[in-house]
Amino acid sequence: MQKILVTGAAGQIGSELTMVLRKTYGGDNVIATGHKTKPDKTVFESGPCHFIDCTEINTIAEMVKKYKVGTIYHLASVLSAVAEKDPQLAWNVNMFGLYNVLEVAREYKCCVFFPSSIGAFGPTTPLDNTPQDTIQRPNTMYGVTKVAGELLCDYYYKRFGVDTRGVRYPGLISYKALPGGGTTDYAVEIFYEAIKQKRYTCYLKAGTYLDMMYMPDALRAAIELMEANPDKLKHRNAFNATAMSFAPEHIAATIKRILPKFTMDFKVDPIRQAIAESWPNNMDDNAARQEWGWKPKYDLESMTKDMIEKISQKLKIKLD
Repeated sequence: MQKILVTGAAGQIGSELTMVLRKTYGGDNVIATGHKTKPDKTVFESGPCHFIDCTEINTIAEMVKKYKVGTIYHLASVLSAVAEKDPQLAWNVNMFGLYNVLEVAREYKCCVFFPSSIGAFGPTTPLDNTPQDTIQRPNTMYGVTKVAGELLCDYYYKRFGVDTRGVRYPGLISYKALPGGGTTDYAVEIFYEAIKQKRYTCYLKAGTYLDMMYMPDALRAAIELMEANPDKLKHRNAFNATAMSFAPEHIAATIKRILPKFTMDFKVDPIRQAIAESWPNNMDDNAARQEWGWKPKYDLESMTKDMIEKISQKLKIKLD
């Protein structure tokens, strides 16, 4: 089979997606690449790993030629909160990295998966039941790069025939990878602090609804979309895909049902609060459901139970 290249393989999505892809297609068939950050031991020892810089096109081309890559999962990105602190870095990594991947894909006939985000929307977007096709005027650098990325992927498909596909991810929750500078990081941090300290200080206000998804569903969405029949894909790129919508107090209440001593207070971060308020409360993902059969397996209750179980095992902390 043709090989699979994963960029950003040391990141929140990449570290887990790499292992699922290797389990599915074989360790030697999935090449993990990253920049500066070394992937964890499991990724590093289970198949080929290389350090590359996606802003340097030759480093991507070398991997594709060396391994005869047929599919690229391009996950290398600067996330929302970090992007606001260093917008020049975010533009350089997010835009030039994607452009280089698409150029290599055009030359070597590769398929490309590009994850977009709820960050691609903005304050003028309908916040409830956000349509698949709607106003996209983000007011963050991260959002700007995601909208531009969606359009660039569409362009490379229509102009050059590059098989580009992608989803607009909501906030992603995982027990394996630690938060990496995103606005929805609280929904991961809260579990670690609940188990370790029995309390958490949230940087978003109560009542701040955001779409969320448990990582096993997010990984499955990426693979299922890339395996979908292309003839049935009308949108191809930037499918709304979601699983649940909640505010901080809802996840806290769900945790408290399992850990009764848990408490939460608030200390609002103005930057991340402003970003969160510009994002949808919940997305309409009917296009994904109709065109490639998307359906999440986890809701808030089942995710919370699994997160607490897995993190307590990971930290070797016995629950009261």
